[in-house]
Amino acid sequence: MTNVTPEAFLDQKQKMIDIRHDLHRNPELGFEEHRTARKVAFELKSYGLEVHEGIGGTGVVGILRKGRGNQAIALRADMDALPIHETSSHQYCSTTSGKMHACGHDGHTAMLLGAAQFLSEKKSFDGTVVFIFQPNEENGLGAAAMVKDNLLEKFPVDEIYGLHNLPGAPLGAFSTRSGTICSSESLFEIRITARGGHSAMPQKGVDAILVGAEIVQAFQSIVARKMDPGCGAVVSITEFTTNGRRNVLPGKAILKGDVRARTPDDREQIKSHMQRLLNGITQGHDVAADFSFNTEFIETINSAEPTQIAIQAAKKISDNVNGDREPMSFSEDFALFSQEMPGCFMLMGNGTEGAHGKPLHASDYDFNDDALTIGAAFWAQLVANRLPE
Repeated sequence: MTNVTPEAFLDQKQKMIDIRHDLHRNPELGFEEHRTARKVAFELKSYGLEVHEGIGGTGVVGILRKGRGNQAIALRADMDALPIHETSSHQYCSTTSGKMHACGHDGHTAMLLGAAQFLSEKKSFDGTVVFIFQPNEENGLGAAAMVKDNLLEKFPVDEIYGLHNLPGAPLGAFSTRSGTICSSESLFEIRITARGGHSAMPQKGVDAILVGAEIVQAFQSIVARKMDPGCGAVVSITEFTTNGRRNVLPGKAILKGDVRARTPDDREQIKSHMQRLLNGITQGHDVAADFSFNTEFIETINSAEPTQIAIQAAKKISDNVNGDREPMSFSEDFALFSQEMPGCFMLMGNGTEGAHGKPLHASDYDFNDDALTIGAAFWAQLVANRLPE
């Protein structure tokens, strides 16, 4: 079996760095990745791949075939940036005010391009590799758009893999798990309609702030007292606005927040608990409330066999591989792909120092250029393992 090391990518490293820095200087938000998509397509074509553009809007797909093997696997990278003003001081800072690659998608794209170039030259596999460059991961819309555009019918594969950097973890450390790897995210909104009143005569009306405050407190009891203590769910109120004024008790209040869960059952349980608590509180105060609960990201669930394949590939690259890590509380649009077919989502350390250790979505976060050869080598090793000659 072919062994691929990060050192095999040293000749390509500067090119991958140049690509990443260019993408970092020119960030584009979800479904606006026109320049990014053109660059990705240009690179893939220069490697001799069959290229399809405009999948799901701004998505790009590259196809690389070798030999007579009929097995096909997909490797996915995300391309979109975030609406964040960058506060870094490096030479390749964003040139677009209010937009920034604060999650490392520039690095993910560069790594997968590096792997595509390497595999197109070495061709040390037998089968088909489908390189998916996905738009709009951050809003959880890109995977659905590509699937709706018949991605899976146009380019059928047996399984799919994703790779995401993890700041705060040592450079080159890999971690994943079979089962749930990332949580779902559900956004909720509550609109309270009360009577309001004069602040000096609260008994004449109904204070929407008081009702909303009871709801906030009650919702914090859901995970603490109504769910398994180890379930890993989170319920957060993130906005609380009213139409109150000086000496005016508000008659309207809006509460917004999000729920993270590791299983669909937990997600539905939380929704039911929220509805029951809301009904009890609003009925007790004789007020009306509208409740909406929309799941933006489903849980990302890794299949057993692809996960073991990814772990074995990582062990060829690194001595620091955890195949049974704790699930992550953040959400990932890769979830939709892994719902449609067997898949594995892998995490790779971005480093612990400076900008490389800053949290994802921080305004001074930066992808680690030294991770480029490691990630590209992981992709190439995965292909060698899964599609052996």
